[in-house]
Amino acid sequence: MIFKMLGCLLVRQSFFHNDAKYFSNNHGGFHLCRGFHSSFRATQGGLSLNIDVSSTLIVSPGPVIDFLTLNQEVRGPSSIDWKKAERTLKNLRHKVYPSNREYKITGLTRLPCRDQTFLWKQKQGNGETKEVEVTVYDYFTKHLEITMRHSGGLPCISVGKPKRPTYFPIEQCHLVSLQRYTKAPTIFQRSKLVKESVQKPQEKMNVLNNAIKDSGYNNDPMLQDCGVSIGSNFTQVEGRVLPTPRLKVGNGEEFQPRDGRWNFNYKKLVEPAIVTRWVLVNFSARCDTKRLISDLIGCGRMKGINVEPPYKVVFQEDPDYRGAPANIRVQKMFEQMQSELRKEGIEGKPKFILCILAEKKNSLVYGPWKRRNLVEEGIVTQCIAPTPKINDQYLTNVLLKINAKLGGLNSLLAMERSPRAMMPLVTQVSTFIVGMDVSHGSPGQSDIPSVAAVVGSREWPLISKYRACVRTQSRKVEMIDNLFKPVTDENGKPVDEGIFWELLFDFYTSSGNRRPEHIIIFRDGVSESQFDQVLNIELDQMIQACKFVEENWEPKFTVIIAQKNHHTKFFQAESPGNVPPDNVPPGTIVDSKICHPRNNDFYLCAHNGMIGTTRPTHYHVLYNEIGFSTDDVQELVHSLSYVYQRSTTAISVVAPIMYAHLAAAQMATAMKFEDNSETSSSHGGITTSEAVPVSPMPKLKVDVASSMFFC
Repeated sequence: MIFKMLGCLLVRQSFFHNDAKYFSNNHGGFHLCRGFHSSFRATQGGLSLNIDVSSTLIVSPGPVIDFLTLNQEVRGPSSIDWKKAERTLKNLRHKVYPSNREYKITGLTRLPCRDQTFLWKQKQGNGETKEVEVTVYDYFTKHLEITMRHSGGLPCISVGKPKRPTYFPIEQCHLVSLQRYTKAPTIFQRSKLVKESVQKPQEKMNVLNNAIKDSGYNNDPMLQDCGVSIGSNFTQVEGRVLPTPRLKVGNGEEFQPRDGRWNFNYKKLVEPAIVTRWVLVNFSARCDTKRLISDLIGCGRMKGINVEPPYKVVFQEDPDYRGAPANIRVQKMFEQMQSELRKEGIEGKPKFILCILAEKKNSLVYGPWKRRNLVEEGIVTQCIAPTPKINDQYLTNVLLKINAKLGGLNSLLAMERSPRAMMPLVTQVSTFIVGMDVSHGSPGQSDIPSVAAVVGSREWPLISKYRACVRTQSRKVEMIDNLFKPVTDENGKPVDEGIFWELLFDFYTSSGNRRPEHIIIFRDGVSESQFDQVLNIELDQMIQACKFVEENWEPKFTVIIAQKNHHTKFFQAESPGNVPPDNVPPGTIVDSKICHPRNNDFYLCAHNGMIGTTRPTHYHVLYNEIGFSTDDVQELVHSLSYVYQRSTTAISVVAPIMYAHLAAAQMATAMKFEDNSETSSSHGGITTSEAVPVSPMPKLKVDVASSMFFC
């Protein structure tokens, strides 16, 4: 719920002041506004106030015309896309000059101001009124004597009820301050916003200290009546730094990362794939492709991966199709590639395609290209948008992704291949590790189906290789409803078409026909109010899927929730030399004082916070049928932060959850769901529309279904 009180915008448990010092630069008609999150939490140390710097996007106040030209990045009103403008303006509040009265926008008129008419109750000389049809332009210019710059050529803003609307010239309307901007920013805007929101630990501590002093909590009459007072200092807690797990790379070499980071200088990949039968395609990017191929082969040789020369130097996009729709460009590229390969006497499709894109973050070709390869062709593909100067680090990062997608392994935990490994409940008992996440449409996208992704480990005793299964479900639904789906096939035989069975079968076939005795579930994206639903709906479906395979098969489950969307931060105590506190070291764990008074939970900073202030991941052990000790759970979670194959750093959340997030995001992009939000309404960021059927997610080709295509 969003409302205003005492000059503040309140968004759930965060409040934002109308103060320019809290605003960032203008980004297409909106600002990043900094505020503060504030909530009371029950902890082991008693009732605690959780306060943190928060941020939201707010609409830039001022003339509506100026807002729209900035928002759509056009030169003037004549270039505005009015359909898009109507979706953007809907439900925003504005003031009309000269009356200064405030209204909520319900839409825009289809006719310009000079043609849009309404019935005006005109007063007559005898005191009676007479209804006269008059244009909005004439009413404002002749009756109110207001000069209009655009001669009535722009649409009117509509307010009030749909059957009895009131119209105002758009150039007389000004957006009021402190209104949330609920549309999704572009990728470039998001990148700038992230940079502007970064705060170093010392800066954040100073801001929070000032917020506590200025908040006036201890002057609040209700808190005083309850006998509650707020301390002026941060809560002091004791943390531990877990030992870094040992990693294994090629040639049997083992090493221990330092500060949560490592590199492949003078190291080889632990299980290198062979890059063979591959081609290079270029979608109109400026790139020295011959040098790229040569450098890639050379870098691969140093890392132990055999990159054979491609079938052909490069397939360049036909210049005639550069301005065509993205799906046409992809189709023409495949036609060109297949035609030229046939001329060379090469039969069959390539096993791998390296694709060069001209744009790094907003390429329209990316989605259709991924869909064509994953769903229709069954070809592993890696997209890159190289900079003019390609160094060894860039090539190494590309090779890490290629190797993982082609079935190789870059590095793994030493315990995965050690007969005397730690954590016997995982390494000595067949264990299936699952990561689950649900991706929803961006703000303002009302009819985009939600995408549920579940990844499962394979080739036990490995816990570094995963396979993904992705399905669509009803929009904004967080619980995954396709884990168990019993149906009857064409022969009348009951079968399970659910996600969980597909992953279980893959684990069984890739692990020497072993069924898992232990199943560890990592779930992302759920709040504390949904914990019971995870157990009663999702865990129950997985248990049913196991019983469907065999009635007496009862593996043991452990369910762990990971939360990143919280407001708890850790700061190191200042050193004796008054050195400003830095981020806590990677591996820092806190499991007392600020944790839940009854539940089994802990905070872990597994990664090295290089930018801003480190945000720990809050893990909750909801269900522990396997019987892990607290230390075992924490060691497992910490270790799984080091098996992410895309990078050479520990990551902030366990790899299975990150893989599920990547799989959902990539398939959502490949499907390229269209937004039909003009047929729906939104208010305060909550969208409503008539029920629409969910587009099913197409199945991946067998050639890529078991690959780590999401890497």
